[in-house]
Amino acid sequence: MTAPVLSLKAASLQFGSRHLWRNLNLDIAPGEFVAVLGSNGTGKTSLLRVILGQRELTSGSVELLGQPVRAGSREIGYIPQQKLLDQGTPLRARDLVAFGLNGHRFGLPRSSEAERSRVDEVLEAVGATSYAHAPVATLSGGEQQRVRVAQSVVGRPSLLLCDEPLLSLDLAHQRGVSELIDEQRRELNTAVVFVTHDVNPILGMVDRVLYLAGGEFRIGTPDEVLRSDVLSDLYGTPVDVFRSRGRVVVVGAPDDGDDHDHRANEEIL
Repeated sequence: MTAPVLSLKAASLQFGSRHLWRNLNLDIAPGEFVAVLGSNGTGKTSLLRVILGQRELTSGSVELLGQPVRAGSREIGYIPQQKLLDQGTPLRARDLVAFGLNGHRFGLPRSSEAERSRVDEVLEAVGATSYAHAPVATLSGGEQQRVRVAQSVVGRPSLLLCDEPLLSLDLAHQRGVSELIDEQRRELNTAVVFVTHDVNPILGMVDRVLYLAGGEFRIGTPDEVLRSDVLSDLYGTPVDVFRSRGRVVVVGAPDDGDDHDHRANEEIL
């Protein structure tokens, strides 16, 4: 069997007396695409911070390629939530991508010819060559996310973490960015952990779902987890799951807290 890229064993995370999740056991294989779903305040982003080595577990362990996770690992690519840069930022698109190769170095980053070639290759792969020399702040939201995808995969990571990368994008850009992430994970055999409120843009790409709610979780394929009986049991209250034209709609899922912004208790997943 292939050794897992990421392994969580009896992992628990607690804030004060409140458990975000506990006794989480999860092995993610190379090339596997795992979507992390759940209402606000369930610890989806906190899970990514644990994997990034930015937050310690309350108990249990988390390993990357068989070793304890550490901050700044170059085996991890990371796409943060969409945040448009200030218009005065002079950083070019290719410079931002290059940080994925040399941003860990001290002093003024200087790229080798091989690194510049790799940056060009990835910019072309995500369709960003035409604006490679443009200041990132002048690009549209969709264009900026393409550049962030390029930055996250330029170092050929073993694991790609995506924190709501489709937030604030229109449907066309959601589809484009999702397809880029999927193409890169297939090309590089990179495992993907994808936090999202809306699984529909990536539903056809997802191998397994990790659904967090009320300190508990469920893991399985989308068909195994995104069901009325499963989510009703997880939340301890009636939850309806409908499927229409290839989309999944969850109605009645309670909001568990304030992980980010508050949303209505109806989620399109």
